[in-house]
Amino acid sequence: MDLDAFVSANKDTWARLNHLSKQSVLDAEQTRELIVLYRRTSTHLSMIRTGAPDAQLISELSAILLRARGRMAGKNRKIFRTIVSFFTVSYPAALYRFRAWWITAAILSVAFAFAVGGWVYTHPEVHQELGPTSSILQYVEEDFENYYTNDPDGDFTMLVWTNNWYAAAGSLAYGVTVIGAIQILIGNMANVAVAGALMTYHGRGGVFWGLILPHGLLELTAIFVAAGTGLALFWSLIQPGARTRLESFVHTGYRAVQVLFGLILTLFVSGFIEGYVTASIAPTYVQVGIGVLVWVLFLLYALVLGRKRREEADAIAIKMPERISVE
Repeated sequence: MDLDAFVSANKDTWARLNHLSKQSVLDAEQTRELIVLYRRTSTHLSMIRTGAPDAQLISELSAILLRARGRMAGKNRKIFRTIVSFFTVSYPAALYRFRAWWITAAILSVAFAFAVGGWVYTHPEVHQELGPTSSILQYVEEDFENYYTNDPDGDFTMLVWTNNWYAAAGSLAYGVTVIGAIQILIGNMANVAVAGALMTYHGRGGVFWGLILPHGLLELTAIFVAAGTGLALFWSLIQPGARTRLESFVHTGYRAVQVLFGLILTLFVSGFIEGYVTASIAPTYVQVGIGVLVWVLFLLYALVLGRKRREEADAIAIKMPERISVE
C-alpha cells in the first residue's frame, strides 16, 4: 500500500468525521453522514493496520473513531431517554387523564358480558341457535383450550399482539363516532360471554377462567382504555370548554395518540402472557396469579403514577405564564 497516496485520498473523509464528532447538535442528515463516515474510516483503519502499519496514523484514526462512537452512543442515549420518558411520564399521565372514560367503559362492558353470559347459560335452548350440539361439544372440550397451544409461543404472541393492537386502534378511532366504539366493545364482550356460558354450562368453567384471566385482565383493560379514549375524543367536540372545538379536538387528540402508542407495549405484555404463560404447563393458580399481578401493576401505573405525572405536568403549565412574564 502507498500510505502517502492513501492518506491523501482519504484525509478529507477523516477530517469531516472528526468535525462531525465534535458537534454538540446534529440534524438527521448529519447523523446519517456521521454513521457512513464512521464505517468508512473503520475500514480504512483496518486496511492501514494490515497493509502499511503506521503507529501515529493508527493512533489518530483510533482517536477520531472513538470520539465518533461516543457521539453516536450519545444520540442513542438521547433516543433511549426519550422512550423512557414517554413510558414513565407521558403515557401514564395520559392514561390518568382519560381514567373516567375507560373505567366507565370497563364497568359497563363487564356488566354487559355477565348479563349476556348469564342469559345464555340459563337458556339452553339458545345453544341450538349457536350451532349443532356436536360442534359445541367439540368447542368446549377441545377447540377452546387448543387455541392457546396449537401455535408456537413466539408466533402466537406476535399474532395476538398485532390483532389486539389493531382492535385497540379501531376502538379508539371509532370512538369519535361513539357507535363504532360501542359496537367493538359489544362484539368483544359478547364473544367472551357466550364462550364462558357454554364452557360453564358443560362443566368447563374452571378451564375457561383459567385460560382467560391470565392475559384477559390486561388485554380487555387495554381495549377499554382505547375505547374510552376514543369516546373522550368525541366528547372534546361536544364540550370543548374554553377552547374552540378544533383546538379541543387537537389537544385531546394529541393525548389520545400518546395512549395509542403506549398501548403497543401494554398489549405486547398481554400477548406475551397469552403466548408464554397461558400456554405453559404451570399450575392454573400460578398463571392466574401472574395475570392478576400484572393487571394490578398496570392499574397502579395508570392511576397512581399517572396521577403524579398529571399533577406535575399541570403544575408546570401553571408556572409557565409566570416565567414568561418575568422574562
